Amino acid sequence: MKNNRHRFFTSESVTEGHPDKMCDQISDAILDAILASDPDARVACETVVCTGTVFVMGQITTTAVVDYSKIVRDTIREIGYTRAKYGFDADSCGVIISLDKQSPDIALGVDRSDEYKDRGEILDIYGAGDQGMMFGYACNETPEYMPMAIMLAQKISRRLAEVRKQGILNYLRPDGKCQVTVEYDGDKPYRVDTIVLSTQHGSEVDSATIARDMINKVIRQVVPLELLDEETKYYINPTGRFEIGGPAADSGLTGRKIIVDTYGGYCAHGGGAFSGKDATKVDRSATYMARYICKNIVAASLADKVQLQVSYAIGRSKPVSVDVNTFGTGKVSDYALSEIISEEFDLRPRAIINKFHLQEPIYKATASYGHFGRDEFPWERLDKVEDLKKYLN
Repeated sequence: MKNNRHRFFTSESVTEGHPDKMCDQISDAILDAILASDPDARVACETVVCTGTVFVMGQITTTAVVDYSKIVRDTIREIGYTRAKYGFDADSCGVIISLDKQSPDIALGVDRSDEYKDRGEILDIYGAGDQGMMFGYACNETPEYMPMAIMLAQKISRRLAEVRKQGILNYLRPDGKCQVTVEYDGDKPYRVDTIVLSTQHGSEVDSATIARDMINKVIRQVVPLELLDEETKYYINPTGRFEIGGPAADSGLTGRKIIVDTYGGYCAHGGGAFSGKDATKVDRSATYMARYICKNIVAASLADKVQLQVSYAIGRSKPVSVDVNTFGTGKVSDYALSEIISEEFDLRPRAIINKFHLQEPIYKATASYGHFGRDEFPWERLDKVEDLKKYLN
């Protein structure tokens, strides 16, 4: 019998063929191409897709020579939009490029922080690329130190793309999304209550076949079976048909899936998007650092879950504020944790860039299936755990 400790939380994910995710991947593919030859480039690249057309716009200052149209088409082709019948064609779509250089006023704040006059340290030369607040989060719900709902949703979306690309289910098309509802007893997740999965498909397949394949060949391949029971509800293509997808069905925009990119809505969010931005934009780099700090804190058993907010002013290298919230699970006080963070972690933008090698072309891989909870990214390392454990005493 359920009691008042029971609650339900839902997160969603989308596949790489979703229009918004197409835009994220194009913007980050352009960023990677530029960084490959010009690590000091300043990039703020936005992409829009709609029926038959891709618009690339923004501010880029670089010495790199880049064939933007080719990158756009190669990225779309890799996603899987290679025929008009899929809703988009990499070879025949229109590509419009409108790019300018970074504002010199912004560059002034990034290149030479006011703090440099006071301290003279090389890391203080580089200020934050903008004002803003960023959040990091970690918890011990999953081996990835992520909330369970978003991790399951990301794994289902990735598996959906795998069975399409590997030819396991030939009727699938690139667009798709899923939603996972996890039931909690207090703070402990213990079962999956509902899974909603919508996938673009060819006209030759019937709804019953899609539903059976999605449950058996996608969902049950990645969701631990002990989390599924006879009361788990499955809603597969709830409208009954999803033949028209991608930009033919809906426009897309870079940065419109920031909840999918992060923690599935489980914690606070600063609002700044990641994709298409070089690491001088603290929307990206400081959010990565905040996740790294939180994950190491939880792995060191200093808290069962922790949310970290950092905020910056443009042109200043040190954060304006640092706020810690362990939601009552901390083994030390939240104030003590904020002091520990100041002692153990360097939050200046240039220090973050150097620590995670953020001038390298690593970003396209982040643009689908989440920026966090994936060991291939440097901000997911657990190399500060032993340093933090000493504070348990």
